[in-house]
Amino acid sequence: MFIDTHAHLEMEQFDADRAEVIQRAKKAGVGMIVTVGSDLEGSFKAVDIARQYDFIHAAVGIHPHESADVDERMLANLKKLARDPIVIAIGETGLDYFKKYASREAQIQLFKKHIKLAREIKKPVIVHCRDAWEDVLSILKAEKAEEVGGIIHCFSGNREMALKCVDLGFFISFAGPLTYPKSSQLREAAMAVPSERLFTETDCPYLAPQSNRGRRNEPAFVVETAKKLAEIKGVSLEDLGRIILKNMETLFKMGEPDGLGKPVYKIRNSLYVNVTMRCTNACVFCGRERNPIVAGHNLKLDNEPSVEEAIRGIGDPSAYDEVVFCGYGEPTLRLDFVKEVAKQVKEKGGKVRINTNGQGNLIHNRNILPELHGLVDVISVSLNAEDAEHYRLLSRPEFGEGAYQAVKEFIKEAVKYIPKVVATAVRVPGRVDIRQCEKLAEEELKVPFRVREFNVVG
Repeated sequence: MFIDTHAHLEMEQFDADRAEVIQRAKKAGVGMIVTVGSDLEGSFKAVDIARQYDFIHAAVGIHPHESADVDERMLANLKKLARDPIVIAIGETGLDYFKKYASREAQIQLFKKHIKLAREIKKPVIVHCRDAWEDVLSILKAEKAEEVGGIIHCFSGNREMALKCVDLGFFISFAGPLTYPKSSQLREAAMAVPSERLFTETDCPYLAPQSNRGRRNEPAFVVETAKKLAEIKGVSLEDLGRIILKNMETLFKMGEPDGLGKPVYKIRNSLYVNVTMRCTNACVFCGRERNPIVAGHNLKLDNEPSVEEAIRGIGDPSAYDEVVFCGYGEPTLRLDFVKEVAKQVKEKGGKVRINTNGQGNLIHNRNILPELHGLVDVISVSLNAEDAEHYRLLSRPEFGEGAYQAVKEFIKEAVKYIPKVVATAVRVPGRVDIRQCEKLAEEELKVPFRVREFNVVG
């Protein structure tokens, strides 16, 4: 399913064929649209449209371009409209210092009033920002907008700015410009944003994606942006749809609260076996405790799966590229489980990979690698740092100072028993020297090296 989190179906550009536009969106696989008011009249129209279609939601607000003409009567009507249950967000609001249709002072005052309203009725804000990043960020922080959260819509900044917005608790939405050939800065930003903070939108009727550039944009065209975003993040369209739906549920409190996760989950055409939540590391970048959601999957486990549960969840392993023992815990803590499930996967023609922190020999006080011979095709080991001191600070191993050397010895030993051994490190800006990690892996450990992007599992 595709989701357009920011459309302007209420605008006059759709008056002649609005119903047909909405039907084309449904036919294209768009399962949810948020139509966003940009003035008071448009906000009322957005609510009326949302009432006619069960897959369309409304947001109400007054665009910064209109801020010079706003009076108290308009704000009172907006406040009343915002309480309608069909309205899921306040906006769009924000600052636009590019067009200069209204003074900065008027825009700032209206922006603050929108945030105050959002906090009062406990609904997220949809934020417009153009050439005003410093003020937008400072106002969001000063007005405590993180209490309700929201979306930085049609994001146009760089990687650094995207991460600042994420740090404030906001989601980042990408529109058609993500597909433009010269938008490398946007694609770098999209790569950096954690999957659990991503959205797609059209901002129609504006900013159609590359294949329709210059034409009136419409919700069906969000598919092209979604394809580009999936390509950037290295996931399938199915994965991206699940991710964005989960993000909608999180931000807008849709559906039932998360329960427990499934022991087997799919990303791209690989199956992942969520072995355990336990780990002998407490890595500073790990989201195990704060947010155990990966690619739209809840990985929270209260009970570790049995062999039978895992095999039942896997089904026919030959239908997938690989079965990966990976979750938010260390799989070798349950070595017997891993060996038995891997054995059955191999017997059914499947391929097996283990993602491990490389401390299996420390955990079991013996060399476990001969036991994995013939059961495992690929083992991916988290080297994580360029030396023992950085490893200690970043991974915080319970085995202490000797853990890093043990990981390196594990990698050297693994090549004797496993057909493919890969050393990995998470790209944590300012904390890990990726070039030194790669040099260590290839020159000392004699194995290939792979970078794992921060907040990306899989």
